[in-house]
Amino acid sequence: MQTFAKPLSAYEEKTFLRQYGEGNPEMKDILVERNLRLVAHVVKKYQGAMEDMEDLISIGTIGLIKAIQTFDTKKNIRLASYASKCIENEILMYLRKRKKTQREVSLYETIGTDKEGNEIHLLDVIDDDSADLQEEYFKKEDIRKLYQLLDTVLSEQERSILRMRYGLYGTEPKTQREIAAIQGISRSYVSRIEKNAVLKLRPYLI
Repeated sequence: MQTFAKPLSAYEEKTFLRQYGEGNPEMKDILVERNLRLVAHVVKKYQGAMEDMEDLISIGTIGLIKAIQTFDTKKNIRLASYASKCIENEILMYLRKRKKTQREVSLYETIGTDKEGNEIHLLDVIDDDSADLQEEYFKKEDIRKLYQLLDTVLSEQERSILRMRYGLYGTEPKTQREIAAIQGISRSYVSRIEKNAVLKLRPYLI
């Protein structure tokens, strides 16, 4: 179990902040170390996000550092009140960015190659607003073929998971974690079903 240094008293905090503001960089390290307990406290609120605790503490610590660097000592508030908001904002930005990145990466997963040997990604064959991408690899007939394959090659569960995962049929794309919650199964099982479904489609898309 990780232990943290004792929080600073109001007097100590005020003194270290003043010295840091006067140009003593060592005070920042002390302020960070003595406020890590606050970071851990804020992070606990996001354990349900199934993120690694250590990763979230690292991200939260970045928020704490920003709070120390921008804290206005003239205001009659403790650093913790201001820092807790900065820590939470940093974590939320990280989670939103991670969620977006997971969706983008999954769309670029290779599912085969065309006749010239170029890689084909699922993004290239789903029906979206980008005509250039569609024309580069397949005509509209090939896109309709993909939807037909979803109905004939995949099981109902595989089809359902791919539909939610990649936003097929005009639906909103979802993360594996979101799908797992809807299906009542583990995220790793969703990942395994998704991978198997893509492998089933691959021979028909080469």
